[in-house]
Amino acid sequence: MSKHTHPKELGSGGGESELAITDARGTDINRLLNPGPHKRQSMRGFDDDYVDIVDYIIRCTHKIWEEGGIGLIYTHYLHNVIIHTSDGMTLNRDKVIADSIGVMSAFPNIRLYGDDVIWSGNDEDGFHSSHRITWNGTNTGYSKYGPPTGRRVSRRGIAHCFVKENRVVEEWICRDELALIRQLGLDEIALAKRMAATDAAAGLNPLASLKTGEVEHVAGQGIPPIMPPKSSDGFDIEDFLRRSFHEIWNWRLFNKIHEYYAPNHLAFVPSNRQLYGWGDVKAYVLNWLAAFPDLTVLVDHVCWLDDKHTGYRAAVRWTLTGTHLGFSPYGQPTGKRIRIIGISHFDVKDGRYTQEWTCWDEFALLKQLHWPD
Repeated sequence: MSKHTHPKELGSGGGESELAITDARGTDINRLLNPGPHKRQSMRGFDDDYVDIVDYIIRCTHKIWEEGGIGLIYTHYLHNVIIHTSDGMTLNRDKVIADSIGVMSAFPNIRLYGDDVIWSGNDEDGFHSSHRITWNGTNTGYSKYGPPTGRRVSRRGIAHCFVKENRVVEEWICRDELALIRQLGLDEIALAKRMAATDAAAGLNPLASLKTGEVEHVAGQGIPPIMPPKSSDGFDIEDFLRRSFHEIWNWRLFNKIHEYYAPNHLAFVPSNRQLYGWGDVKAYVLNWLAAFPDLTVLVDHVCWLDDKHTGYRAAVRWTLTGTHLGFSPYGQPTGKRIRIIGISHFDVKDGRYTQEWTCWDEFALLKQLHWPD
């Protein structure tokens, strides 16, 4: 198994080793934190106690956050690790440590529950992992948002890591930050304006490159790019993921929602909202497009796990760009350009999405809309 480049190549035996390295959801926590001494996957260059990539992601997170081993970031992150968020990009392991200490100080009883890990790759080329987390804690310390509120909060997040030889080389982080701020009882608009002004004064502009570019929704007076036809007969999960995003979001083919989504599809999206069924999915897409008429979504990475009995579990990392030219829950049009990174986890069965967890930073969007001119 050391040479496989994608989980679907693990074989069809359905044995214990295949299950162990493809499923972190619904697995007994004692098994996750005590995986045993036997390697289930080649882990060349990793610490000896990690038996597979899911074990690495789940247990190093637990060691750092739950057990308080913040210093393990030195051995689990590259010194110049690249961190991507909707607020911009950093290249600094020390900032990862400082930010982690800051969060732990603000929420000393923090708990990070690993909901799922979807992965691809191997120990030679590196692993991609998409780790979905539910984060709980009580705000008894000072945070970047202000003094302690004493409130208990819960938020979702997804972290996509590229990992090689025991170290995170690059990471894309999406957190439901607006849900956190609302649970703290803070004024989200006033806070967004204040933090945007502070970042701007410090020269930290995540959108500096957008002032001269344009949203590439169409070329001139043309039409959106057309995806080539499928290269093979039968169901192709990667084609399904990429084509559904492109046709619904970039081509505005809302009639395709019935084709790609199950009628009882359930989605968990930012600010603790839930969508159920075709109507909610359509309304969610329309709200975005009404606010940002030139909106474009580009798929940056996909990976999936294939279970012949339950279907696929897939992870899609995407980037959304647009211009705030329409009316929306975010207020009157500001004319501001925005760029958001997001990650979606899907259950896919019988050729349709059945369940979804999508995460992007809605508070980062507010800061971009209220960025000082």
